[in-house]
Amino acid sequence: MDISIFAEKEIQPTDSALKKALGKKFELWKKLEDYTIMKYPNAVKEWAFPGAKYGWSYRIKDKKRVIIYLLPRDGYFKAAFNFGQKAYEEILASDVADEIKKELESARAYAEGRGIRIDVKRQAAIKDIQKLIVIKLSN
Repeated sequence: MDISIFAEKEIQPTDSALKKALGKKFELWKKLEDYTIMKYPNAVKEWAFPGAKYGWSYRIKDKKRVIIYLLPRDGYFKAAFNFGQKAYEEILASDVADEIKKELESARAYAEGRGIRIDVKRQAAIKDIQKLIVIKLSN
């Protein structure tokens, strides 16, 4: 089961708990968080507990939508997005990694868009995720 490493509703994650859970990947988490805030300074950062099935997740939002979800796992995390049709088409035409495009193409299309999750286990993933943040903000 793909669930947050923080599964107890009563205990909202702290930075120190997150550092411990992610280890060296905490630097990558901070890099994405900082980048998103740099691109959208008025963003709101918040932890959410959508239910026991998912555990705690972290999101960075603009006024009306989530820009990026960061989903803590044991020793790594996932970056998750939901893209509307315009952003979807822009991503397919971009130089984002082919694996991301394939996952997006195979994602089920809902009224609110297509959702994808990207494992963040290495620095290499950061550049593509930053591109996705820029596309999300421009659509």
